[in-house]
Parts: sequence; structure tokens; C-alpha cells
Amino acid sequence: MTVLHAGGKFGGGGYKVSGGLHGVGASVVNALSEFTEVYVRRDGHIHSIKFERGKTVQPLTIVGESDETGTTTRFKADPEIFKETTVYEYDILATRVRELAYLNRGIRITIMDEREEEIRRDSYHFEGGIREYVEHLNESKEPIHEPIDIRGEKDGISVEIAMQYNDGYSSNIYSFANNINTYEGGTHESGFKTALTRVINDYARKSNLLKDNDANLTGEDVREGLTAIVSVKHPDPQFE
Repeated sequence: MTVLHAGGKFGGGGYKVSGGLHGVGASVVNALSEFTEVYVRRDGHIHSIKFERGKTVQPLTIVGESDETGTTTRFKADPEIFKETTVYEYDILATRVRELAYLNRGIRITIMDEREEEIRRDSYHFEGGIREYVEHLNESKEPIHEPIDIRGEKDGISVEIAMQYNDGYSSNIYSFANNINTYEGGTHESGFKTALTRVINDYARKSNLLKDNDANLTGEDVREGLTAIVSVKHPDPQFE
């Protein structure tokens, strides 16, 4: 919490994939918060450590007993640093939480807002993962087939693709690397586009839908009306 470059990816085996690059996430949050409290439940105990503006005010201490396991982190953004606002927008957070639930099939994420007397609460759980994400994105459109869901893994890199054509003319392709929206694209997105164009052209040739003298379909042609999600999980991603 107070040491930079201490993320699990630097220890070799802390976790399988990470959306971070430099191992500074938790320590930066701690440094920029008015207070940070961490409670860890394991081995029958509740361990607690507390900080104020990045400095330890309570060392790691056993504060109770518990049969459960898990970690709870409480923090408040420091208004002396974030002078414009420290108010969290529920809808923005809920949208991101829902996105994470789509990208990690089977998990359940719950978000609660207890700031008002009437508590807001949403829970997201999608057994279909990004297949359901594509269906959600196409809700206002007219799909022309069931979603296509492709999954594979090689050399520790997993890839998931879900795609569905609708009767529209525009394409909507969203790509993610380790749960991070790569809105500027990347090799995973360009590779998908190239492969899709090649596969459809190969099929069109073999099925005699395209004659020998016909030009190949372009990428724009094959992506017309396409909604797709491309999600890769990479142990050593390169973000720019």
C-alpha cells in the first residue's frame, strides 16, 4: 500500500493477468486519499491496517475473528488534491461494473450506493459473458442470427470473441485487453478484422459466391452491420 512497483505482476505468479503496468495502483490510491482502510479476512482472523494521506496511522493488527475470507478496502479521495469534486457518479461506476461482469463470465459484482436514505443497488452476473454483451448492444437493432461465440487459449494467452450481424449499416467493434477497453484498437482488434475478412472471402470463393474474376470483399464490406466484442487476457500486455 505504500511501496511502488509492488504489484502482483512483479512477484511472478501473484495473479494470471493484470490490467496494470507498473504496480503502483493501490499505493497511488492510498497516497491520493484522505484515508484508506484495508480489512483482510483469512486464517480465522480479521486483519486491519489504516492510512491517512498515504501515511500509516494503524499498523497491521488483528481486530477480530471470522470464518470467511476476502478483502474490504475503504477509501475517500482527498479533497485537498481533487479540488473540483470528490463526488462519485453512480451511473458511471455501475456501467463499468456491468462491463466487468460481461468480460468475466460467471462472476457476480454488486454495487451499492448508501449515500442517500434510499439505497441504490445493482448486481450483475452473466453466465454467457461477452455473448450476452453483444446481445445487449444489439437490443435496439434487428439481429439476423444468433451470436457467434469463440474462445481459445495458447501460450497462456486467452482470447474470447462474440459477434452478431444486424440489419444496420454501421459496425461496432469493442476490444479489451485484460478487461481494459482498448478504444484506440491494437493488434488484437486489427488481427480480428484481418482474420474475419480473410475467412469470409475464403468461404465466398469456396462456395462459388465470388467468381474467379470478382474482386475480394473489403474489410468495410464484411463489417457492415457487425457488432463484436474482442477480449484478450495476456500475462504481459503492452499498452501505449
